[in-house]
Amino acid sequence: MIEIHIPGRGTIQLEYLVSDVNGTLAVDGLLLEGLARKITALGDRLQLHLLTADTHGGQAVIDQQLKLQAVRIKKGHEAGQKADYVKNLGADKVLAIGQGANDAAMLREAAIGIGILSVEGIARDTLLAADILVPDIYAALDLLEKPLRLVASLRA
Repeated sequence: MIEIHIPGRGTIQLEYLVSDVNGTLAVDGLLLEGLARKITALGDRLQLHLLTADTHGGQAVIDQQLKLQAVRIKKGHEAGQKADYVKNLGADKVLAIGQGANDAAMLREAAIGIGILSVEGIARDTLLAADILVPDIYAALDLLEKPLRLVASLRA
C-alpha cells in the first residue's frame, strides 16, 4: 500500500495499480524496454492489474514478461468495462494509468488517474479525465516510487 495525504483531497490509501497495456506499457504489442523491472519493483506496495483488448495479439508474451495474467477486455463498451473493473476493486484505492479513449472512464473513476503522453498520443477525453499528465510510463511509475511528487502536483 502507498498512503499519501494530498491537501485539498485528503488521505488516499492506494492498494491497486490498474493500467492499460497497448499505448501505455507497450507499443505495437511489445513491452517497453526496462518496464518489467520497474513494474515488478512496485509489487511489494501495489497489486498490479492490467486491462487490455490485446489489439496487437501479443499479450501472452507480455504476461510472461511481467509474470501475471492481464484481464482481456471484450470488444464493445470497452470504456465501461474498464471503469467497472476499477469500481469493483474499490475505486478509492486505485491509481489508474492510460492514454486511449477507452481509458478515460477508468481514470475518472480511480482515486488518482494518470494520463500518459505516449508515442500513440493521448485521447482528448482521457487527457481531460486524468488528474495528472506525464510524458511517459516511466515518469508515471517514478511518481509511485516518489509519491511526494504526486502530492506536489495534486495539492489544492
